[in-house]
Amino acid sequence: MPRGDLFPEIGPYETGYLPLTDEHVMYWEQVGNPRGRPVLFLHGGPGAGAGAVHRRFFDPAVWRVVLFDQRGAGRSRPLGSLRDNTVAHLVADIETLRAFLGLERWLLFGGSWGSTLALAYAQAHPQAVSGAVLRGIFLGRSAEVEWFLYGMARVFPDAHAAFAQFLPEAERGDLLGGYLRRLTDPNPQVHGPAARAWSVYEGSCSTLLPSFEAVSAFAQDRAALGLARIEAHYFAHGLFLPEGGLLSHMAPLRGIPGEIIQGRYDMICPAQSAFELAAAWPGARLTLVADAGHSALEPGVRTALIAALERCKNLA
Repeated sequence: MPRGDLFPEIGPYETGYLPLTDEHVMYWEQVGNPRGRPVLFLHGGPGAGAGAVHRRFFDPAVWRVVLFDQRGAGRSRPLGSLRDNTVAHLVADIETLRAFLGLERWLLFGGSWGSTLALAYAQAHPQAVSGAVLRGIFLGRSAEVEWFLYGMARVFPDAHAAFAQFLPEAERGDLLGGYLRRLTDPNPQVHGPAARAWSVYEGSCSTLLPSFEAVSAFAQDRAALGLARIEAHYFAHGLFLPEGGLLSHMAPLRGIPGEIIQGRYDMICPAQSAFELAAAWPGARLTLVADAGHSALEPGVRTALIAALERCKNLA
């Protein structure tokens, strides 16, 4: 099989639901080789959830792949819940899952928000991390959020116009506030259309070339609600990141090898953040994909991710 292709479709060999708090229950699954090298897949968003296609980045003969839906996302319950939903909670959830599965260390694999959460987890628990493969770097800084909400209009004026014009004209000076009010409204007739508008905007800007499949996937009601509501919640709270941001806390990653895969034309998470992360992380290797946007499924990004995993398969 060519290394740039995804591996064949595969089902999990084990699934479960893990209680986290009085309200939240985490969905998790394991795929591949039960005796293989442990790797944790961290989905994007926050709130996007993991899907069947994400299993296919990993050689099932080599990797013991753990996938889970972060609290409030995907198959975790309850969908879209913002209660006790912060980075500290998500980091603790990952440790709960690691202990539950009896794993000592694992490779982290995540893109976009998944890269943010991977860094936060590695900074808190470096002893549990053998390495990291990160894509489409998002460091959760206010300038990156501002770019998503307003700056992408410079490249995608049509998609941004639809995103902004969903709100009444008087509310367009505060897109985040206007959307958050609707996304947290308990009425599905209010939060549903807002979630679709937010999610379609993100999907429309996620690939180098227009992709009906990407936009359609983002537009699905269940996926849109988790993504839009939780993403807006995190944006409104500075992504719940520590003082000084992630780049100010890179010392624990000293000695941890990393692979950074970044599309040159990533408009969701522009390449500047990947370059700044690589500069702050001497153990990381940066691969810039010249003909790709944000999506992990872009051909060049897909090839680079699978090659990076191949380089990581012998990490202790």
